[in-house]
Amino acid sequence: MRYKVIKVGGALLEDEGRLELLCRKLAKIEPPFMIVHGGGIFAGQLAERLGIPCRMIDGRRVTDDEMLRVTVMAYAGWVNKILVARLQTLGVNACGLSGCDMNLVGAKQRVQEGVEWGHVGDVVHVNSTVLELLFQSGIVPVLSPITCDGQGGLLNSNADGIVSAVAKALSSRVEVELIYCFNKRGVLRDMEDENSVIPRLTPVMYDKLRQEGRIYAGMIPKLEYSFVAIHAGVQSVRLVHPDELDNPEAGTRITGEE
Repeated sequence: MRYKVIKVGGALLEDEGRLELLCRKLAKIEPPFMIVHGGGIFAGQLAERLGIPCRMIDGRRVTDDEMLRVTVMAYAGWVNKILVARLQTLGVNACGLSGCDMNLVGAKQRVQEGVEWGHVGDVVHVNSTVLELLFQSGIVPVLSPITCDGQGGLLNSNADGIVSAVAKALSSRVEVELIYCFNKRGVLRDMEDENSVIPRLTPVMYDKLRQEGRIYAGMIPKLEYSFVAIHAGVQSVRLVHPDELDNPEAGTRITGEE
């Protein structure tokens, strides 16, 4: 048996047409699988309407007190529930959760010299036993990136990091395929050319492309967490567009080997 752990990029959830296509593709996947989603675009729009400034560092959102409230409302609220509702209409037994629910994902506040991240959390544990119970019950978990610190505090964790940690935790027991589903056909040599997909990406290639400025912003954490997962024993890591979610040869496959 192989579990699929699928990260859904927030940009795919903002457009009605993209959301419809995405949910139809997800509904065709044979369980067991789970979804981890972002929602940064909606969170940014909500913050702007509320007059709350946004600050990003290498694709990661700095989260002060006010931004924490925004991210909880956006990720664990609207984005999570609209995705669950759409999947339910297509016959998927989806259950919307945050990392706090059933202590699924615990985190600690990020501490980095010279950077005030605020309420940003780095994952410290995943309750894979609970996830497997949900899978065995025919439930498709839909997980938002809101976590807790074990002391009653909420944290905003990077969804790419969460999905990598979940895949690692599950891969110690079963075979796992980690899929990053986003609005590009894969990792591109040229961000303006959708036909420049790199079919296989190694750490050396990643470092070179980043130094050249071809990989930047939100792609950085996505790929860094992909390499963490593959080095930790996750059997397969792939980045792909939802149009090609059901094509195992599409997108970019991550490998730890040169």
